[in-house]
Amino acid sequence: MDTTAAPPSKIGVTIDDDWVEHHFDHQSPELAHDFHPTLARARSRCPVTHSDQHGGFWIATGYEHVLGVAQNWETFSSASGITIAPTESHTILPVTIDPPLQREFRRVINPYFRPVVVAEWEKQTRELVNRLIDGFIERGSCDFQEEFARPLPGLAFFEFALHAPKEDLAMVNKWAMTTAQPVPEARECLFKLAGWIAQLIAKRRETGPLGDVIDGVLDAQIEGRPITDAEAIGTIHLLILGGLDTTAGVLGMSMLRFCEHPEIPAMLRERPELIPNAVEELLRLDSSFISVARTARQDGEVGGCPIKAGEQILLYWAAANHDENEFEDPETFNPERARNRHIAFGAGPHRCAGSNLARMNLRIAVEELVNRLHDIKLAPDADVHFHSTYNRAPVAVPITFTPGPRLSPVESE
Repeated sequence: MDTTAAPPSKIGVTIDDDWVEHHFDHQSPELAHDFHPTLARARSRCPVTHSDQHGGFWIATGYEHVLGVAQNWETFSSASGITIAPTESHTILPVTIDPPLQREFRRVINPYFRPVVVAEWEKQTRELVNRLIDGFIERGSCDFQEEFARPLPGLAFFEFALHAPKEDLAMVNKWAMTTAQPVPEARECLFKLAGWIAQLIAKRRETGPLGDVIDGVLDAQIEGRPITDAEAIGTIHLLILGGLDTTAGVLGMSMLRFCEHPEIPAMLRERPELIPNAVEELLRLDSSFISVARTARQDGEVGGCPIKAGEQILLYWAAANHDENEFEDPETFNPERARNRHIAFGAGPHRCAGSNLARMNLRIAVEELVNRLHDIKLAPDADVHFHSTYNRAPVAVPITFTPGPRLSPVESE
């Protein structure tokens, strides 16, 4: 069953060895269609290579090469942007700055996503998960991406972390998803999202503090001075971009894996103690945060390849997490894996600040889904496509399952 087939009209190039070695295009629909096999070919033939596309850039797919560049911020900078063929129209903090200034912003947001803080949201998160499942469990079918995967991280983040209006979520989710794609609307959506954040900040200043990360950002001191409005918007912008589409992508791809391998949910149902490790395997195999770019500050070298100052390199977390030199039998889902140093949340100083929240959302979601949904299958007419530039997420995941009971009564209108 090919769940990633692209429409024939979109097939325009042939992915062969020459394409992989010299003409690699991360925006290609053919790559989205044949994603992991193509990255595996690149990793085996040329774990570091140069492409002539988009003005020329380097690609790293080997685990040690990706990790090494990510940790070497002195040579490979984020300050010139984190995309190839950049789409950003303003600074998104702190991901587009380097230490030591970057550490100033991380100190502002990190306390609000510590494990002890995130743990306080567990009960409400479980209630939210079950409320979403209640919305479709009696039907025996749903578009999992539309009815669960996209709403869950957004609702959780809006309600617990930002205290933002839930009625704005669908709009903000759409903007956040669009900004990650190589489409003309991306720049406009960045501005719309920034404008929404500015309004949220203005309202918060009127209504007073709530003890959340927005308060922390607004009260922050950066290098001994008050944070600027532009910096505050950029910081909250990153939290939204990092917290919505990425977790939704992992959830959608995990559900596709459950459909293709029904033994996985069956095993987790019988052995729930494996679920935390299973989440790590799902993150390794199916992470939606797939790549990020860096720019060389000075001449350097990666995997024996000379990289000149000013040249960009695209780091493929998704390829590194499937590297057989780091992971034994890397294509196999193994929740009892003894060693799992995956880099699904990135690495180095820019590693994802919200990883604890993402892990909790994923763990609770898997716990409730495998217990409440049985005989899960991909819908017979399913034609699954992916957004695959810097985040990878299925557009839709239509599934069927044995209808089950709601946990809460239907709310009266």
